[in-house]
Amino acid sequence: MPPVLTVRPTVPASRRPQDPPRDALPERVRGNLRHAAPALLGYLVVRLLGLLVLTRWAHLRGHGVWPTLATSWDSSWYLGIAEHGYAQELGERTYGNNLAFFPLYPALIRVFSALTPGSPASVALVVAGVCSLIAAWGVFAVGDRLHGRRTGTVLAVLWGALPVAVVQWMGYTESLFTALTAWALYAVLTGRWAWAAGLAVAAGLTRPTGIALAAAVTAAGLLAARRGCRPALAAALAAPLGWLGYVGWVGLRLGRWDGYFAVQRLWTNEWDGGAETARTLRELLVYDRRPQLFLVVVSVVLIGAAALFLLCLGDRQPLPLLVFTGVLLLVVLGSGGVYFPRARFLLPGFPLLLPLAHALARARLHAAALVLAAAALSSAWLGGYMLLVWHGPP
Repeated sequence: MPPVLTVRPTVPASRRPQDPPRDALPERVRGNLRHAAPALLGYLVVRLLGLLVLTRWAHLRGHGVWPTLATSWDSSWYLGIAEHGYAQELGERTYGNNLAFFPLYPALIRVFSALTPGSPASVALVVAGVCSLIAAWGVFAVGDRLHGRRTGTVLAVLWGALPVAVVQWMGYTESLFTALTAWALYAVLTGRWAWAAGLAVAAGLTRPTGIALAAAVTAAGLLAARRGCRPALAAALAAPLGWLGYVGWVGLRLGRWDGYFAVQRLWTNEWDGGAETARTLRELLVYDRRPQLFLVVVSVVLIGAAALFLLCLGDRQPLPLLVFTGVLLLVVLGSGGVYFPRARFLLPGFPLLLPLAHALARARLHAAALVLAAAALSSAWLGGYMLLVWHGPP
């Protein structure tokens, strides 16, 4: 039988332990940080290798690394929202309405730009970089909780060595969203329902795929609520509010109930059950004699993610992880929109890597090191290729 979530029984106030001293929490955080140090160090090494390769490649091609990471493609949209706000009308221009981008990341850029001397673009990079470390820590925490410290460490390194992991240090939302997702899932696994709900609401204000995390927290919360846990029920009801709140606000701003979905149609994003994905995969891998390398990489990532999800089902992962990755795949693979960014859309789906991470953690040290080194080198090269050779958004 698949494992079920355990809910801690409610302890009467008279029998609860006294609150820990004020200095106990910082000490606990420091202890947890020391526990996660190998994972964070491994993640940093992988991403610094990617940055080094990108810097050298950009220098040889006469490009600057900073504008490539901070102001290209979607980064410019977030910076524009942070500076000028959202559009007032729907319009008719394809790929032209900034209401398609969720508000939390540009709001953070705006706030920290007002508090620091750095430019908004520099602030955007710093926020993404800091969030990537918080995300790696959360990824480690989930892996450590389920399979031990070694698996958690390998999981964090693998997440940093994904083919499109260069986006984690760009002015994009993937690092922020993964940080919120990882810690929300950890909160569910450990019965911290208030944290799970709050993080799910924040994730719902960060990316459209925040609905996947909301579904995971809601499903787990309802299951725990059946066993009498009232905080879990409250979390289940609150989790979708961030996503629903933004979608509702867009509708009010545009004066139509389907305003957000009308914006998505302008960006050619409509759910078609995977028909467009299947057609593109068939065209690229069967009929196209000279497919573009980046599109082949995206296709391999999509197929690999679907295969890993089947392994996760076979491993009987906890319900919230399966619901999150299942809904994430349903949204990404079922979309009829543009094809090339879909590998990036799956970056937050780190639980899909758990079977591989657990297998590497149990393998011999030299074999695991060889696999991780190969993943890191390929990720570094693909990051440079994606940003400097591929003529399109990542």
